Amino acid sequence: MAQRLPVIDVSPLLSGPEPARRAAAEDIGAACRDLGFFYASGHAIAPETLTQLAEASQRFFALPADAKMKVAMARGGRAWRGFFPVGGELTSGKPDIKEGLYFGEELGPEDPRVKAGLPLHGANLFPEAVPELGPLVLQFMRDAERSAHAIMEGVALSLGLDAQYFRRALTAQPTLLFRIFHYPASTADEGWGVGEHTDYGLLTLLAQDDIGGLQVMTPNGWIEAPPIPGTLVCNIGDMLDRLTRGAYRSTPHRVLNASGRSRLSFPFFFDPGFAAQIAPLPGHAATDDSTQRWDKANVHAYDGTYGDYLIGKVGKVFPDLATNVKA
Repeated sequence: MAQRLPVIDVSPLLSGPEPARRAAAEDIGAACRDLGFFYASGHAIAPETLTQLAEASQRFFALPADAKMKVAMARGGRAWRGFFPVGGELTSGKPDIKEGLYFGEELGPEDPRVKAGLPLHGANLFPEAVPELGPLVLQFMRDAERSAHAIMEGVALSLGLDAQYFRRALTAQPTLLFRIFHYPASTADEGWGVGEHTDYGLLTLLAQDDIGGLQVMTPNGWIEAPPIPGTLVCNIGDMLDRLTRGAYRSTPHRVLNASGRSRLSFPFFFDPGFAAQIAPLPGHAATDDSTQRWDKANVHAYDGTYGDYLIGKVGKVFPDLATNVKA
């Protein structure tokens, strides 16, 4: 039988007795050591929020191209927010068969990070043609952030750390990025919705519609990660891989929408603070697993802040915007 991703109830980590929290943490640790992916039930995102967000997203992507381009990413400048058309995002240098909207933490001009000119920080571009989308995005992000903090408490406990370790050391002021992706129906001959890749940060929470198409690499080959109602797909990123020296490894994944129908997905990226230095956790020995990684990169050899790492990666996804952001 093909491997399947485990389903873990994370509600005890949001509000539960200590034995239940420890049990959930043990399950999360086992999943991180095994495949780096799991489904989370009992999270903080309300079903009605997801339903309304999907409906508003469908209305946006149904707009004429010129209406969508009113919030094009070029208008977002250094904040790197807004819309990109099909083929506008690259994975491993190849255009993805998807279009999408980029969002992040809503920050005004008075925020110190905005004043300092940090890339990927600032105000969102919300489409006036779908006014309900903005409030729904912000609600989703609030609930997803609460869920992510709780799951990272489980990760910390699974590593023998105190529950607040990551919040104290890396995520007191996390880098929060959210995407809404629309995948037209395609085939492998036409190209991947998203090519093989790993995520950059600590933790990704993904809400899917009912179409499916997400695939995860396992030691036995690629497996499907179909939608399960009421759950989020969770996976760990390169920085947790780096922190644990590969004990918790970021796992390659990809998307192919061969359903004959359009697909929506909603990935939320919960990452270290932009200025955070990502030092390995005590007791985790140095390693070089670059020969085993999809991109042959060694995340353990990187020297710099998380922001430096993120900009280098995202600049390859949108090369036309990279110069503006780095300027």
